[in-house]
Amino acid sequence: MRIAVTGATGHLGGLVIDKLLERDVAASDIVAIVRNEEKAQPLAERGVVVAVATFDDEAALTAALEGVDRLVFISASEVGKRIGQHSNIVNAAKAAGVSFIAYTSLLNLDSSELFLAPEHAATEKMLAESGIAHANLRNGWYWENYAAALETGKAMGKFFSAAGEAKVSGAARQDFAEAAAVVVTTEGHAGKNYELAGAPALTYPEIAAQVGEVLGKEVEYVNLTVAEYEKSLLDAGVPAEFAAGLAGADPVIEKGALYSESTDLQDLIGRPSTSVVDTFK
Repeated sequence: MRIAVTGATGHLGGLVIDKLLERDVAASDIVAIVRNEEKAQPLAERGVVVAVATFDDEAALTAALEGVDRLVFISASEVGKRIGQHSNIVNAAKAAGVSFIAYTSLLNLDSSELFLAPEHAATEKMLAESGIAHANLRNGWYWENYAAALETGKAMGKFFSAAGEAKVSGAARQDFAEAAAVVVTTEGHAGKNYELAGAPALTYPEIAAQVGEVLGKEVEYVNLTVAEYEKSLLDAGVPAEFAAGLAGADPVIEKGALYSESTDLQDLIGRPSTSVVDTFK
């Protein structure tokens, strides 16, 4: 069984390959689909097959997927361009005869108002219409998304956001990577929507406290207005469009967009999800 992974040199993609190797998938049966061959050299040195194809090149994607049985389809990183790029991947998978796709989607997609949701919903629709057996891995928030809190916590003793006391069912990237590896290497997942949520869910003040535990000092959560938080992101060098999206998402997060009581993640990986403290340590 040959398994391909898109975005294989990204944070999540690299972890998925690690988890596949841990599950005794032969390196020669893993195809890492990458944009930059040089960046993928460490994978090649481990015996992983490297295929170069951008999300914008359907022909190259089709060639990369030739002989592939199963695909871990990690969503593209360019928000706003994903529908066209994801269409290329789905079309390529269909043309290459891929039999199963595990797609990294978004937690609570059926009701989500997050700015990331429409492109994920469009992709799930494409997959449903493709005729290819698939599972939607609706990933929750990565604890790593709060890594900047380590810097502000260390420098100022504060953690800034605009989400009030929202509850977040986060987990570490490695947890989601392991779930993807399980789904793509075992049977019985076709047609499933997995709501992948970490536990326990934490409020933002609780996340600040865990960041403080890592740093060995008290870290206070400071709830800003959306405009104040957007400005803080801009001041930190976040691109304007993405800063606006992140800040604008916080009121939606406060309403529960990143909270779920689903145990799908723990059930798939067979262990508790990783805490903020363990993630950052």
